[in-house]
Amino acid sequence: MKLKVYSSDATKSSEQEFAVPTFEGTKGLQAVKEVVVAHRANARQGTRSTKTRGEVRGGGKKPHAQKGSGRARAGSSRSPLWSGGGVVFGPKPRDFSKKINNKVKTLAFSRALFDRAVAGEVEVIESFSPAQPKTKVMSELVNRIAPKGKVLLVDAPFSAEASRAARNINRVSLQSANKLNTLDLVAYTKIVVSSKAIETIIARATGGQS
Repeated sequence: MKLKVYSSDATKSSEQEFAVPTFEGTKGLQAVKEVVVAHRANARQGTRSTKTRGEVRGGGKKPHAQKGSGRARAGSSRSPLWSGGGVVFGPKPRDFSKKINNKVKTLAFSRALFDRAVAGEVEVIESFSPAQPKTKVMSELVNRIAPKGKVLLVDAPFSAEASRAARNINRVSLQSANKLNTLDLVAYTKIVVSSKAIETIIARATGGQS
């Protein structure tokens, strides 16, 4: 598959062939969905909690006489019907995590990479080595490749200078090639990958860990 390759300053580009895994039909799409759902579920803390009527402090004394007051019968001021009472069927701490086996992860990673590459949303740059390690210079470089939308820069790994220059750009995120996952591949408008990183990514897509 041919991808566009930019020079380090993104002023020149050419097309180059890369061994990106290819797919036909809908193979791998369900795997992509499952892995994305799992990534998002695993990021949930699951710490929400509410108190039932048995856990709310107070309410031990009957608030008023059973008869004669003109009000409805009540045994506790911590009933869910009362202000300050317990919560019925409220959230409790729980584990949202999902397990996905490595074959499904690899399939999903490969399919997501293929789809984004076919759509022209994966670009390659020779290296992230701006002439000056400044945010302004890096921002101009990114704007030449992707003028709009959220952009993910991927290297293997980033130099301290490139990382420092890019980390303050609002619409830009950084990721190492060996940590890139399926959610990263589907979440950004454009993915810009260094020449070193694309080799690592393709190796992972053809059988490595995803």
